[in-house]
Amino acid sequence: MLTASQLRAARAMTGMTVDELATASGLSSSAIEEAEAAEAFASPSVTERLRTIFESKGIVFLAAGDGDPGIGPGLRLRQRSHDEGIRPQNLNAANDG
Repeated sequence: MLTASQLRAARAMTGMTVDELATASGLSSSAIEEAEAAEAFASPSVTERLRTIFESKGIVFLAAGDGDPGIGPGLRLRQRSHDEGIRPQNLNAANDG
């Protein structure tokens, strides 16, 4: 179950506004604001919808105690691989675009 704090943090880490999240999730802006103010999500369908959106943007949700029994729930931002393009030594007619 996601907490309201995790949702607020995920939205901040991805730089999404309430309106952008509402559009992406199909939920109303007021539903997003209510979810961010709640202690925990009551609806599993809302939780999974928001989880899927944030995970596609690189968020990893952590349950309480993940890795350390004294730690509460949280999240991390998955490290993205950077596309450096084609290195000069690999340029040739076959990949000339």
